[in-house]
Amino acid sequence: MSDVPLHQQYLHYSELPPSMRVLYTAALLVLGLAYMFAALYLFHTYSGRDGNPMTLSYQDLVIAYSGSGKGSRLEAALRGPMSSMLPAEESSGLITWVQKGADRGVYDKDIRPMIDKRCMSCHDGSNPHLANLGGYDNIKKVTEQDTGTDIFTLVRVSHIHLFGLTFIFFLMGLIFSHAYWRPVWVKCTVVALPFLSLALDVLSWYMVKVYHPFAYVTMLAGMVQGLSFAFMWLVSMYQLWFRATPFPVANREAVGETASVVG
Repeated sequence: MSDVPLHQQYLHYSELPPSMRVLYTAALLVLGLAYMFAALYLFHTYSGRDGNPMTLSYQDLVIAYSGSGKGSRLEAALRGPMSSMLPAEESSGLITWVQKGADRGVYDKDIRPMIDKRCMSCHDGSNPHLANLGGYDNIKKVTEQDTGTDIFTLVRVSHIHLFGLTFIFFLMGLIFSHAYWRPVWVKCTVVALPFLSLALDVLSWYMVKVYHPFAYVTMLAGMVQGLSFAFMWLVSMYQLWFRATPFPVANREAVGETASVVG
């Protein structure tokens, strides 16, 4: 047992009123569910760009951020995350049309009806996160050589990512701060790591365009965020309802608490 006394303002879960414990539990359950859906969405969005839809690889991230160096964004999408959106023969016909120069006459005759039927329910321009495929001029943009996610899109996604995950990890850290864990520096590290890895994650998106191995930083940063979230979630939920009140908490006066150290 560590001999570091508890801070005078530290409260363990067992010292919180039942309403706060229920609030924390409800928040953890919903955040845990949301994080799982977010992981599934990221896998669906980025996996398969290297030709293997079953894994999310280094090459998938390189292609996503810096482009494949060949083909077009439309081809990359049809061979990757959008591969299941169209029947194989229609997808093949669309790719062939792109590779032959995306002729306007063929578009009007064959391609536009296919796009209207299969794609416009999502790609009608109403969602800023998805390419607008309405009209020849718009679809022509995604038939040009794939150079990855453009800078403006990265900037837009970056601020959403930073604001959203900062709020999530602040809330997780606030809940986890009531956990009893020694040594204290480990607890502080777990709280701080997601914020550091979040910053590295976003910055690495831009760097991948310049130097592909930064994709490993993206992968590592995402793993650190996920592991930190899982650790804080499990420890918090366990100590909220299943662990007995730690001895130093139950015997604050007996162990000679002081207010001069962190908890």
